[in-house]
Amino acid sequence: MSSDSDACPVARPRLRSLLFVPGTRTDWLPKAAAAGADAVVLDLEDAVAHSGRTSARDQVAEAVARADDGFPALFVRVNPLDDWSAAEELRAVARPGLSGIVLPKVSGPLDVRHADRLLSWCEREHSLPQGQFALVPLLETAPALREAYDCAAAARRVAYPGAITGAGGDVERAVGYRWSPEGNETHALRSRVLLDVRAAGAVHPVGGLWTRVGDLDGLRAFAEQNRALGYTGMMAIHPSHVPVLNEVFSPSPAELARAARLIAAVEQAQERGEGAVAFEGEMVDEAMATTARAVLEDAARPTV
Repeated sequence: MSSDSDACPVARPRLRSLLFVPGTRTDWLPKAAAAGADAVVLDLEDAVAHSGRTSARDQVAEAVARADDGFPALFVRVNPLDDWSAAEELRAVARPGLSGIVLPKVSGPLDVRHADRLLSWCEREHSLPQGQFALVPLLETAPALREAYDCAAAARRVAYPGAITGAGGDVERAVGYRWSPEGNETHALRSRVLLDVRAAGAVHPVGGLWTRVGDLDGLRAFAEQNRALGYTGMMAIHPSHVPVLNEVFSPSPAELARAARLIAAVEQAQERGEGAVAFEGEMVDEAMATTARAVLEDAARPTV
């Protein structure tokens, strides 16, 4: 049976904020939508006690079935696909209304390919186009982080990959760093993973995670650092974080205005037969104009 790797790629929207909601609290979905999250991730892994997983799975499956176009993109973080019960969990939630699956504790590209095949079967079961479901691999082990390129390139449905370096989480334990709010200890890691997934074709790499709920200034600084590296969004654990992330990962009116002025300056120079031109204290040319056009085009696209 063919997998998503044989299917035409599906265009994925840019997601500035992906808000986690416990799978046991699907009644919080309206709050997540009201917060303005571009996507919601219903969590069946760490947020659910083992004894409550069956009930939570049923709640999440029902929430997915009720999803409509007016709601944020809906993802589900399943448990690692290392036994049949986890595969059944994925099958229960991979149905119409689902945007994608968040796969935790990926150890390498084989895990990604395994999830890809299972999702292809689910798509066939529901008569959905191949590649309909996005796959978000969480690179939470040292081998997966080392093989970030191969993980991102393992299936064409892979979307929104990146380095999730929250305090005290799986990545900190796997790598051994000491987390700090400034993020200096993970800067190189986030940069390298970003380059790897970009090279593999990731259009919208996503980072994270900020665990200090009330420290919005710290969140903003960390998000701005991720945006400066090249990430286009972040995962979030609290609704109050969503407006900050949406603002940071959106171009400001000043940025858009400057992009338009730069394009105009370069095009006017080209009409005069000039390749480069002085613009607001800098030398710019067609390469900078192309980047500016991409900024304007990306801002014009809907986020979900």
